[in-house]
Amino acid sequence: VIATSNNHKIKEYEEMCKGLNISFKSLKDIGFSEEIIEDGKTFEENSLIKAKAILPYTNLPIMADDSGIEIEALGEHFPGVYSHRYSISNGGQEKTNEMLIKTCPGSNAKFRCVITLLNITKDPLIFKGEFSGHIANKIILGNGFGYDPIFIPNGYSSPVSTLSEIDKNKISHRGLAFKKMISYLVDNMLI
Repeated sequence: VIATSNNHKIKEYEEMCKGLNISFKSLKDIGFSEEIIEDGKTFEENSLIKAKAILPYTNLPIMADDSGIEIEALGEHFPGVYSHRYSISNGGQEKTNEMLIKTCPGSNAKFRCVITLLNITKDPLIFKGEFSGHIANKIILGNGFGYDPIFIPNGYSSPVSTLSEIDKNKISHRGLAFKKMISYLVDNMLI
Protein backbone atom coordinates (compact mmCIF):
# COMPACT_ATOMS: atom_id res chain seq x y z
CA VAL A 1 0.00 0.00 0.00
CA ILE A 2 1.36 3.39 -0.91
CA ALA A 3 0.43 5.89 1.79
CA THR A 4 -0.33 8.92 -0.34
CA SER A 5 -3.25 10.45 -2.16
CA ASN A 6 -0.85 12.52 -4.29
CA ASN A 7 -1.42 11.24 -7.82
CA HIS A 8 1.90 12.71 -9.02
CA LYS A 9 3.82 10.65 -6.45
CA ILE A 10 1.84 7.52 -7.29
CA LYS A 11 2.63 8.00 -10.99
CA GLU A 12 6.35 8.43 -10.24
CA TYR A 13 6.46 5.27 -8.13
CA GLU A 14 4.51 3.27 -10.72
CA GLU A 15 7.00 4.41 -13.37
CA MET A 16 9.91 3.32 -11.18
CA CYS A 17 8.30 -0.11 -10.70
CA LYS A 18 8.14 -0.93 -14.40
CA GLY A 19 9.97 -4.21 -14.94
CA LEU A 20 9.77 -5.12 -11.25
CA ASN A 21 7.33 -7.56 -9.70
CA ILE A 22 5.78 -4.83 -7.54
CA SER A 23 2.32 -3.36 -7.63
CA PHE A 24 0.72 -0.80 -5.36
CA LYS A 25 -2.65 -0.54 -3.73
CA SER A 26 -3.90 2.95 -3.11
CA LEU A 27 -5.40 4.33 0.06
CA LYS A 28 -8.77 4.17 -1.68
CA ASP A 29 -8.22 0.46 -2.44
CA ILE A 30 -7.94 -0.33 1.28
CA GLY A 31 -10.81 1.94 2.30
CA PHE A 32 -8.67 4.63 3.90
CA SER A 33 -10.07 8.14 3.55
CA GLU A 34 -8.92 9.91 6.71
CA GLU A 35 -6.71 12.97 6.65
CA ILE A 36 -3.27 12.22 8.03
CA ILE A 37 -1.91 15.01 10.21
CA GLU A 38 1.77 15.41 9.35
CA ASP A 39 2.98 17.18 12.46
CA GLY A 40 6.50 15.76 12.59
CA LYS A 41 9.52 18.05 12.65
CA THR A 42 11.53 15.92 10.20
CA PHE A 43 10.92 14.03 6.98
CA GLU A 44 11.59 10.81 8.92
CA GLU A 45 8.92 11.61 11.50
CA ASN A 46 6.30 12.54 8.91
CA SER A 47 7.03 9.47 6.81
CA LEU A 48 6.59 7.23 9.85
CA ILE A 49 3.41 9.07 10.91
CA LYS A 50 1.88 8.37 7.48
CA ALA A 51 2.88 4.70 7.49
CA LYS A 52 1.57 4.11 11.03
CA ALA A 53 -1.75 5.80 10.19
CA ILE A 54 -2.37 3.13 7.54
CA LEU A 55 -1.30 0.19 9.73
CA PRO A 56 -4.77 -0.61 11.18
CA TYR A 57 -6.19 -0.88 7.64
CA THR A 58 -3.94 -3.54 6.12
CA ASN A 59 -1.53 -6.41 6.70
CA LEU A 60 0.20 -5.62 3.42
CA PRO A 61 3.56 -3.85 3.30
CA ILE A 62 3.12 -0.09 3.65
CA MET A 63 5.34 2.44 1.91
CA ALA A 64 5.11 6.09 2.95
CA ASP A 65 7.32 8.98 1.99
CA ASP A 66 7.81 12.54 3.00
CA SER A 67 9.77 14.93 0.88
CA GLY A 68 10.40 18.57 0.27
CA ILE A 69 12.79 21.23 -0.90
CA GLU A 70 15.30 23.13 1.20
CA ILE A 71 16.34 26.54 -0.18
CA GLU A 72 19.49 28.07 1.30
CA ALA A 73 18.31 31.67 0.83
CA LEU A 74 15.23 30.98 2.99
CA GLY A 75 17.20 29.65 5.94
CA GLU A 76 18.48 26.32 7.12
CA HIS A 77 16.31 23.40 5.95
CA PHE A 78 13.40 25.68 4.92
CA PRO A 79 10.73 25.11 3.75
CA GLY A 80 11.72 21.43 4.19
CA VAL A 81 8.92 19.45 5.84
CA TYR A 82 6.70 22.51 5.33
CA SER A 83 7.19 22.63 1.53
CA HIS A 84 3.57 21.88 0.66
CA ARG A 85 2.15 24.11 3.39
CA TYR A 86 4.58 26.86 2.34
CA SER A 87 3.21 26.81 -1.20
CA ILE A 88 -0.37 26.95 0.08
CA SER A 89 0.45 29.88 2.38
CA ASN A 90 1.84 31.79 -0.61
CA GLY A 91 -1.31 31.37 -2.68
CA GLY A 92 -0.51 28.05 -4.36
CA GLN A 93 2.39 26.40 -6.11
CA GLU A 94 2.37 28.64 -9.17
CA LYS A 95 2.53 31.84 -7.10
CA THR A 96 5.18 30.35 -4.82
CA ASN A 97 7.37 29.41 -7.77
CA GLU A 98 6.96 32.92 -9.24
CA MET A 99 7.96 34.46 -5.91
CA LEU A 100 11.00 32.19 -5.53
CA ILE A 101 12.45 32.95 -8.97
CA LYS A 102 12.26 36.65 -8.08
CA THR A 103 13.60 36.45 -4.52
CA CYS A 104 15.97 33.46 -4.63
CA PRO A 105 17.36 32.98 -8.17
CA GLY A 106 20.64 31.08 -8.07
CA SER A 107 20.19 30.07 -4.43
CA ASN A 108 21.50 26.62 -3.59
CA ALA A 109 18.71 24.17 -2.89
CA LYS A 110 18.15 20.47 -2.46
CA PHE A 111 15.27 18.06 -2.52
CA ARG A 112 15.11 15.42 0.22
CA CYS A 113 12.96 12.31 0.46
CA VAL A 114 12.54 9.72 3.20
CA ILE A 115 10.69 6.46 2.53
CA THR A 116 9.44 4.34 5.42
CA LEU A 117 8.43 0.71 4.95
CA LEU A 118 6.28 -1.10 7.52
CA ASN A 119 5.11 -4.73 7.66
CA ILE A 120 8.32 -6.03 6.05
CA THR A 121 10.50 -6.53 9.12
CA LYS A 122 9.88 -6.09 12.84
CA ASP A 123 11.16 -2.52 12.79
CA PRO A 124 10.40 0.22 10.26
CA LEU A 125 12.83 0.40 7.35
CA ILE A 126 14.01 3.90 6.39
CA PHE A 127 15.53 4.91 3.04
CA LYS A 128 16.76 8.40 2.16
CA GLY A 129 17.54 10.23 -1.05
CA GLU A 130 18.50 13.78 -1.90
CA PHE A 131 19.70 15.77 -4.85
CA SER A 132 21.17 19.23 -5.01
CA GLY A 133 20.90 22.13 -7.38
CA HIS A 134 19.75 25.74 -7.42
CA ILE A 135 16.69 27.88 -8.01
CA ALA A 136 16.18 29.00 -11.61
CA ASN A 137 15.57 32.60 -12.70
CA LYS A 138 12.53 31.64 -14.77
CA ILE A 139 9.79 29.03 -14.71
CA ILE A 140 9.88 26.33 -17.35
CA LEU A 141 6.75 24.20 -17.36
CA GLY A 142 6.75 20.67 -18.67
CA ASN A 143 6.86 17.35 -16.83
CA GLY A 144 6.86 17.12 -13.09
CA PHE A 145 5.04 19.06 -10.41
CA GLY A 146 5.59 21.23 -7.37
CA TYR A 147 8.96 22.95 -7.40
CA ASP A 148 10.21 21.00 -10.48
CA PRO A 149 9.74 23.98 -12.88
CA ILE A 150 12.21 26.13 -10.87
CA PHE A 151 14.77 23.59 -9.60
CA ILE A 152 17.90 23.07 -11.72
CA PRO A 153 19.89 20.00 -10.61
CA ASN A 154 23.67 20.26 -10.35
CA GLY A 155 25.21 19.38 -13.71
CA TYR A 156 22.13 20.48 -15.65
CA SER A 157 21.23 23.75 -17.33
CA SER A 158 17.44 23.52 -17.16
CA PRO A 159 14.86 22.61 -14.50
CA VAL A 160 13.69 19.14 -13.54
CA SER A 161 10.43 19.85 -15.38
CA THR A 162 12.30 19.54 -18.70
CA LEU A 163 13.43 15.97 -17.97
CA SER A 164 11.55 12.87 -19.02
CA GLU A 165 9.97 10.89 -16.19
CA ILE A 166 12.60 8.17 -16.68
CA ASP A 167 15.52 10.63 -16.52
CA LYS A 168 14.03 12.43 -13.52
CA ASN A 169 13.62 9.19 -11.61
CA LYS A 170 17.30 8.34 -12.18
CA ILE A 171 18.51 11.43 -10.30
CA SER A 172 15.65 12.65 -8.10
CA HIS A 173 15.47 12.42 -4.33
CA ARG A 174 12.47 10.12 -4.58
CA GLY A 175 14.12 7.96 -7.23
CA LEU A 176 17.32 7.60 -5.20
CA ALA A 177 15.46 6.67 -2.00
CA PHE A 178 13.31 4.19 -3.94
CA LYS A 179 16.40 2.56 -5.51
CA LYS A 180 17.89 2.10 -2.04
CA MET A 181 14.65 0.49 -0.89
CA ILE A 182 14.52 -1.87 -3.88
CA SER A 183 18.20 -2.81 -3.42
CA TYR A 184 17.53 -3.66 0.23
CA LEU A 185 14.49 -5.76 -0.64
CA VAL A 186 16.36 -7.64 -3.39
CA ASP A 187 19.54 -8.13 -1.32
CA ASN A 188 17.47 -9.56 1.54
CA MET A 189 15.34 -11.67 -0.82
CA LEU A 190 12.16 -9.93 0.25
CA ILE A 191 11.05 -9.50 -3.37
